[in-house]
Amino acid sequence: MATTADTLPDDPGTLKAMLLAERARAARLEQIIKELQRHRFGRRAETLPEDQLLLGLEEVEQVEASSDAATDAANAAERSSRAARRRRNRGALPAHLPRVEMLIDLDDHACPCCQQALHRIGEDVSERLDIVPAQFRVLVVRRPKYACRACETMVQAPAPARLIEGGLPTEATVAQVLVAKYADHLPLYRQAQIYARQGLELDRSTLADWVGRAAFLLRPVHERLLARLKHSTKLFADETTAPVLDPGRGRTKTGQLWAYARDDRPWGGTDPPAVAYVYAPDRKAERPIVHLAGFAGILQVDGYAGYRVLAERGDVELAFCWSHVRRRFYELAAAGPAPIASEALERIAGLYVIEAEIRGRTADERRAVRQEKSRPIVDEFELWLRAKLGLISQKTKLAEAIRYALSRWEGLTRFIADGRIEIDSNVVERAIRPIAINRKNALFAGSDGGGEHWAVIASLIETCKLIGVEPHAYLADVITRIVNNHPNSQIDELLPWAYLASQKRWRVA
Repeated sequence: MATTADTLPDDPGTLKAMLLAERARAARLEQIIKELQRHRFGRRAETLPEDQLLLGLEEVEQVEASSDAATDAANAAERSSRAARRRRNRGALPAHLPRVEMLIDLDDHACPCCQQALHRIGEDVSERLDIVPAQFRVLVVRRPKYACRACETMVQAPAPARLIEGGLPTEATVAQVLVAKYADHLPLYRQAQIYARQGLELDRSTLADWVGRAAFLLRPVHERLLARLKHSTKLFADETTAPVLDPGRGRTKTGQLWAYARDDRPWGGTDPPAVAYVYAPDRKAERPIVHLAGFAGILQVDGYAGYRVLAERGDVELAFCWSHVRRRFYELAAAGPAPIASEALERIAGLYVIEAEIRGRTADERRAVRQEKSRPIVDEFELWLRAKLGLISQKTKLAEAIRYALSRWEGLTRFIADGRIEIDSNVVERAIRPIAINRKNALFAGSDGGGEHWAVIASLIETCKLIGVEPHAYLADVITRIVNNHPNSQIDELLPWAYLASQKRWRVA
């Protein structure tokens, strides 16, 4: 309802209070508008994403290469000089790649001067990288039948096991579809288009059938991966949206993919890094309680209140993320002049400088350095935040940012007393990034079951990427072993790090 002059009070003190309240409200609304504008039109990240930086550099490097090619075409001496530099700096091609020999020899082995026979004194060898585009081939399996002339008994070798009985694909073909969909973010209809260019008509629904059967087969491996993570003493957790079709309403609903990650490499831990995703149809607080049943230790998370229920049960201690605290002050500083927010960013940056110095040291060494250097910064920062909070309006976005930090102070400072804890939860944030890319390309999952398949396969692929395993080779191997009745009691042998260990043994042998 509009305010008129007749409805305003006559008391000057009351009018001043109303004016201050309206100014605070206007400042808050102005800040919200700036955030919405930056969210809609500006860059959200606090730093320039590496992918975006590389995208810009690609164009610059292409232009430079084009200019070099023009110079080489006009100047033979420059072309020779550049080729010599290229030979010195290009490095060696990996030894595991197959070599195809090409011999370029003389047509006539007689001396061009005296016509005597030439004898070989050496050779020049050069290597170039060659790529054969993905090609389909047909594996023809022949099983001869034998019969006994005496008793007419017929004998034949048993058919090899298949993932899809009576179907076309080998296990390696199915693995390729999985990797293309969940690692390279190619929806199935795009894959069908790629295959059609080679004259192979594979309907999208056929590919979907392969993915569903593979996901069902790999589910026990995913369950074991999550179980092994829950035996850790420290995990990261986060969640992201997973749009899912809701046929009854004719639109999508918002499911959730919860990510639970482990990476102890920054403090020299021996457990291999891994991530497990779990699909859920909602974001209720009981979801992580069910997912992490049996876990006891440090859980590093963002500010989502649902995780606090876990801490209240007594088995889990929460460590919060300084990156999320910094992000709130960054949003204020990016929107315009904000001295308090800018100073907060500088103080937080001091903590990150210390973290960069101690990355890779043992947990005890990290703890000692943090107690000596980080503790004074954090203690002074808390006093500074409380002092500034008392000077500003409690309805501003700056006050919200300060209260966000102070309300989580115990969890934010837990890293100082424990060298295993990271300063932020960027490990799991990086693990969620591929999910976001796949979500952007595929738009949505077809059902809750599709969300579960997404979680199963993405868990294995992203864990492979974390430990340096080639996902296609791993999935093809695991699917083949399960199809051939790999014992469930030995399922640990199917986890990505077990596959990595076996590959290393084979290379040594």
